[in-house]
Amino acid sequence: MRALGLAGVPREEPLLYPGAWPRESGLLDGDRLLPLDGWVHEDGADRVPVLAIGSNASPGQLRHKMAEFGIGSPIPMVKTRVTGVDVGISAHVSRMGYVSASPVRAPGVVRELFVLWLDAEQLAVIDASEGVPMAAGNFDRAWLPAPDVRVETADGTVLRGAYAYVNRHGVLHDGTGAPRRHPGEQRPLITELLRGSARLRELFGVTPEEFCARARADRRLCERGTRLFVEEKRVTASGLERYVRSGRTEEPPAGPLSPPTAPTP
Repeated sequence: MRALGLAGVPREEPLLYPGAWPRESGLLDGDRLLPLDGWVHEDGADRVPVLAIGSNASPGQLRHKMAEFGIGSPIPMVKTRVTGVDVGISAHVSRMGYVSASPVRAPGVVRELFVLWLDAEQLAVIDASEGVPMAAGNFDRAWLPAPDVRVETADGTVLRGAYAYVNRHGVLHDGTGAPRRHPGEQRPLITELLRGSARLRELFGVTPEEFCARARADRRLCERGTRLFVEEKRVTASGLERYVRSGRTEEPPAGPLSPPTAPTP
């Protein structure tokens, strides 16, 4: 991954967020990102598709998350064409030191996003990293069904749906009430957020470096910054809240994906 420029870890260097994404589909296997040659129809039953909206599409970040739990099994990362979802800005300050991305409902919008095909053990790790099992966590995992969200692979396969992590705090809006798109780089985002709020500067300093350092050092400060987004009326709904059931995950309906496959190297 280092040779491909994909080894950076936003959890260790928050201004890297969301981290470098691969150009094409691949199989994350330890420190390597291997080619994916095709699809098979018999190996996918024990894996589920998860949309990677932010740093979960960064191989360096994924490897770091898995290593924390001693998990080294490969992760297929499949580049897809997604219609109906865009990448918004989380309405919370992460203890990792950055302002993360969150999915938002966006009818008709088409984005190239990665789908991670995760087994049960890998899924539990990503759930934990997003705070799904915790009452005070930042995200819920929700099933986004077709045709509400269309997820199409390069070979024309259209999935029956995919999981996504929906922010419990909502997302930041663009000034008109509509969800604002994440710029894809942390430094300009934090610079603009600080420039627009004297109270945010009082809490986190005047530079992105100060913001990241203070956020990583103080959980309560992050919570205060998250409340400030609400107090300053910067927050709106993502539009995906209806897919979240009782604050916990929504299981997909019974039956196979179309086709019931997971990619293999």
